[in-house]
Amino acid sequence: MKYAYFPGCVTPLRENAYELSARNVIAKLGVELVELNESSCCGFFLDAVDHLSSSVLAARNLCTAKEMRCDLLTLCPTCSGHLTRIRMELLADPKLRNNVNAILSKIDRKFDGSVEVKHLTKMLIEDVGISRIRRSVVRPLGLKIAPHYGCHIMKPSDQLHFDNPESPHLLDSLVEATGVECVDYLEKKLCCGAPLMGVNETLSLRILREKVRSISLTGAEAIVTICPFCHTHFDLNQMRLGEDQGGKGFPALPVFHYTQILGLAQGYDPDDLGLYENRVPVDGLLNTM
Repeated sequence: MKYAYFPGCVTPLRENAYELSARNVIAKLGVELVELNESSCCGFFLDAVDHLSSSVLAARNLCTAKEMRCDLLTLCPTCSGHLTRIRMELLADPKLRNNVNAILSKIDRKFDGSVEVKHLTKMLIEDVGISRIRRSVVRPLGLKIAPHYGCHIMKPSDQLHFDNPESPHLLDSLVEATGVECVDYLEKKLCCGAPLMGVNETLSLRILREKVRSISLTGAEAIVTICPFCHTHFDLNQMRLGEDQGGKGFPALPVFHYTQILGLAQGYDPDDLGLYENRVPVDGLLNTM
């Protein structure tokens, strides 16, 4: 299996450990990543103000993957969701497709929809399979972990068609394949609050507090994410949750990228997975494994 790797913006800027651990664990599963040369932003953050320009950016990245004769793989649910939606819209809307291709023609490219887009979890579920992941595990972890799905991996569900947004379970199955017990909690489907940090920090932290409170009540030892933006929010801001109560917040839980959990179960050393970059210390938990 071979994919053109689309890095996006948040992962290389803030979450290098996600990419490092992903490259290691999927290599052990027989997956090859090919560098997507000259990639740009997926266009998501431009979409609210200029849909055509956002569509051109997305289509250009898809055309670049086409030149490499690979489907496109990304670690970011926002990128995968946006690229998937724009691909579907361009296939369904000849007028938009013609406008986009007129612009792309200036750089000798043309969108034809031949490249598919997959988030890491979708690739692991559909192309690798849970059984193969289980066979790669040499050290079952035996932890209690709370999976955080986030918003963009499933929504809008009528376009992405990945898991059931009202009762998600696919991330649970991936985590459980590493020998981990997944805990269920009331706010499992709740947003982490990260998108609000730039406009309403108080509300953003309130949402995060509700998530962490709900997780803490289950006795979970850690949180696992599949989104670099969500991971940054959990990992950076948990220790701020009690500031408005004189520091009497919930103890900060370690936050792992899914690829770090899988890598530990596959026998990789912590440094191979970038665990030295995690802001909430993980050493205490690693010592119990």
